[in-house]
Amino acid sequence: MFDNKYQWQELLQIPDVNSFFQFMDLVNHISSNQEDYESFYHEYKGKKYRHSELHNLFGYYMTRAAAEAFDAMIPGKRILLFSRASYIGMHRYGGVWQGDNCSWWSHLLLNIKMMPSLNMCGFLYTGADIGGFGENVTEDLLIRWLSFGVFTPLMRNHSARGTRTQEVYQFESTELFRTIIEVRYMLLPYLYSEFMKAALEDTMMFRPLGFCYGQDEVARSIEDQLLVGDSIMIAPVYEQNAIGRNVYFPERMKFLRFSKGNIIEESVYEAGFSYIKMPLGDICVFIRENRILPISTGGEYTEQVDFENLECYSFGENVIPYQNYVDD
Repeated sequence: MFDNKYQWQELLQIPDVNSFFQFMDLVNHISSNQEDYESFYHEYKGKKYRHSELHNLFGYYMTRAAAEAFDAMIPGKRILLFSRASYIGMHRYGGVWQGDNCSWWSHLLLNIKMMPSLNMCGFLYTGADIGGFGENVTEDLLIRWLSFGVFTPLMRNHSARGTRTQEVYQFESTELFRTIIEVRYMLLPYLYSEFMKAALEDTMMFRPLGFCYGQDEVARSIEDQLLVGDSIMIAPVYEQNAIGRNVYFPERMKFLRFSKGNIIEESVYEAGFSYIKMPLGDICVFIRENRILPISTGGEYTEQVDFENLECYSFGENVIPYQNYVDD
């Protein structure tokens, strides 16, 4: 495995990231060995437990220890803490990102499906590495992924060493990326309000259609459209070269399009299937009947967002008052 017995010592003595990855390349194939996990035990309160039964608790206790340390060191402060390693129950202490994904269209679809799944487990602060962590992202994939990522609480473009540099300013469509990110700040009052209400009321921010339209057999079968909060539905594009997609409407909804810095109010669609054009860079939301979607004028960073003076979009004859959550 090593050229000589001093090779691993030399690598560990060089304090930089490249030497670390060199060392990891040498030993990675012996890690996470199932036979090893089954060969040793932990003793707890007089009883022995096989390591393979307990291994995933490591991520839980790692995050719990960090959260409890923050509580002890700076009491009264809300801490943003999230981890890749996790286990059921860890949502009490921090959020989670969705692991080392790849720059594949199929992994964008997995990101969409995982949002309600993690919400059901209590994890509200979550999201995936936008654009993919491994492999080399293409510009169109990054545009589509970011167009979905503007809705996720954790919105982060992150990639592995040795992959294509994928910050949005590395691509030709810089202006298009800018207008997509602007939508994040326009939607931020709504997204934050719905996130906090879900946290305080023990509900979900991202829901499958079947959770709201349980009597609708078609709605129960759809996994690539989501309700985000109480007011809107989204139907992200996750296939390469697609210029739109079929959208299922379980009820009447109004189409709102964010396109190149503009908000365009479009048709009201009746219940059923309709094909919706969704060019690269456009972000499409569908407002539920009698619900309200509050939108800000946006900004370049959070401090610029006006959370008080909002423009509200809705339709219907019996619009339900919107409960807006605001804090510091």
